[in-house]
Amino acid sequence: MRAILLDEDDRLVLIKRTKPGQAPYWTTPGGGLESTDASLEAALRRELREELGAEADRFAQVFLFTAPDGGGVSVQHFFACRLLQMNEDARTGEEFVDPSRGDYQLDRVGIDKLPAVDLKPDVLKEFIISNEEALLSV
Repeated sequence: MRAILLDEDDRLVLIKRTKPGQAPYWTTPGGGLESTDASLEAALRRELREELGAEADRFAQVFLFTAPDGGGVSVQHFFACRLLQMNEDARTGEEFVDPSRGDYQLDRVGIDKLPAVDLKPDVLKEFIISNEEALLSV
């Protein structure tokens, strides 16, 4: 599950990923489903707390993306939602204590600036730009 998370100024809350030996890229916050998660939305709420120290509301599943993954298929569910609050000091997880994983910098980007950002996956960037009005209405 991943969040197309919009702040109070209608900017996307993204994570700029910087890995050793690679060009920086941006991604939306989120992660995988765990056995303790009651639903996809519950998993995304947990991920937002872990990755951003954030709470959000107005969740609406808006996009589904599949891609080959090893011998199987990776399925990503994207939810549009609105940021209520964020506390970067409350971020938790291996990614914040293991320097070999690179840097996870929070970034807020207006949808009008998105064409200049290397957002992964590429089809998500196209979806957001093409559906800006609908996403801003969430």
